[in-house]
Amino acid sequence: MTLSHEEQYQKSWQERQEFAENMLPLIGRLYRNKGVEVVVYGKPLVNATTIELIKAHKMVERYEGQKLRLRESFPILEAISQLELAPGRIDVGKLAYGYQHKNSSNGASLQDYLKRELAELLDNPDSVKPTDVVLYGFGRIGRLLARLMLERNGPSSKLRLRAIVVRGGKEGDLEKRASLLRRDSIHGLFNGSITVDHENQGIKANGTFIKVIYANSPSDVDYTQYGINNALVVDNTGVWKDDKALAIHFESKGTARVLLTAPAKGEVPNVVYGVNQDMILPEHKIVSAASCTTNAITPVLKALNDAFGIRNGHVETVHSYTNDQNLIDNFHKAERRGRAAPLNMVITSTGAASAVAKALPELKGKLTGNAIRVPTPNVSMAILSLNLDKATSKDELNEFLQHTALFSELQDQIDYTSSTEIVSSDLVGSRYAGVVDSQATIVDGDRCVLYVWYDNEFGYSVQVIRVMYEMAGIKYPTLPQSR
Repeated sequence: MTLSHEEQYQKSWQERQEFAENMLPLIGRLYRNKGVEVVVYGKPLVNATTIELIKAHKMVERYEGQKLRLRESFPILEAISQLELAPGRIDVGKLAYGYQHKNSSNGASLQDYLKRELAELLDNPDSVKPTDVVLYGFGRIGRLLARLMLERNGPSSKLRLRAIVVRGGKEGDLEKRASLLRRDSIHGLFNGSITVDHENQGIKANGTFIKVIYANSPSDVDYTQYGINNALVVDNTGVWKDDKALAIHFESKGTARVLLTAPAKGEVPNVVYGVNQDMILPEHKIVSAASCTTNAITPVLKALNDAFGIRNGHVETVHSYTNDQNLIDNFHKAERRGRAAPLNMVITSTGAASAVAKALPELKGKLTGNAIRVPTPNVSMAILSLNLDKATSKDELNEFLQHTALFSELQDQIDYTSSTEIVSSDLVGSRYAGVVDSQATIVDGDRCVLYVWYDNEFGYSVQVIRVMYEMAGIKYPTLPQSR
């Protein structure tokens, strides 16, 4: 019996759903039991839905010009789940596409192909010990860091959220903290279960107990009394900015290292993961994850400078308003920021252009920068107006950036879109440091203008998590290797 067009489409959709539904338990078990994170062309699949899994496969055609079907990747995933693997990140999409369409197997069986491509994770026992994490401050970034750690908790997790430190302690505070973690006006509901534990003064989230510590200063806290030792303390307050001020955290017994989620001053290394994380040395007890804007633009600037050379340029950030502005007109020590954030575009300064040089010294003195705060609550844009060392074209530049986003060592930092309809709200929840909007690219000889979107909250928080892994000495490979 011949099926109609509508019936064929429905049958195809049902087949994809069934494969996706069968893949999700395998993905979950690989992560929680073995510490293996499964992705499809860089798209994380841990805790994904069936629809998100289908969409991740659909995205492959944009890069390869050919579809990757779930029925092609399912056998790959099933075979991977039967291997004894050390923790790592496996791109099942690239494995499947290489095996099915690129003749990467060279005639080998599927088992032999996987053993060759995943050799780095085979017979390599995991010797990394878990690191206790304390979030000092539980605002916008603190809560997103908690969400990111909690979505990947389990027996194999190496970053263990043990406590948060906040001011307060008034009646109802625990409920308020739990509620803010559970519900977010921008990023939606927390994916899981959250309950308050009054008896032990903490929050239980997805099987993790998080101690809530009330303190006005790090010097008031002894983490060891809660069983927390050699902790990585993530300072989300922005109160202390240089090495001397941040050293106050070491007055808390149980603190081993400190990470600042803001640009640092003094001798503190400013790290943009993907660009200069190798500068983190064992003697660096205090590190900064720089700013959201610096994280968004530095990977793109590095890629461009390596390939085309940058003589000079200007960075203009169109940035969503933040908590340091006023909701309505009121006194503010900074110029213009006292005016109502939801009602005004506000010209202000940014240190992102000069901060790039801390992560990318070859661009020192070559960039200027300014910022405009706009009446949106999240997602920002950086406009890079650059003079290159050599002439190019829009097509050549976009092709280079697309390849960089997919195959380079910066593939986790840079995303690429060719949509002509994308707007800021579409980027809420983006896990990339920056997303190149290729349709807006302008090139005139050796001059170019690039538009880079970024979720200044979530995308930045993902970068912070990567720096946390680096500081904890947790380095897992991504396989197969980019070619």
